[in-house]
Amino acid sequence: MLRWALGFFIIALIAAVFGFGGIAVAASEIAKVIFFVFLILFAIALFRGTVKV
Repeated sequence: MLRWALGFFIIALIAAVFGFGGIAVAASEIAKVIFFVFLILFAIALFRGTVKV
């Protein structure tokens, strides 16, 4: 999932360099969503690793 976020971040940077505003906005929004999903999954995994069931 982190690979997807990195891919969309690179696409957003390339689009920003070439000035394609719509593509840059869409790619950065997708990267933000994937980043927050990854962050939530990381927090859940961290919590499950510390709690003994």
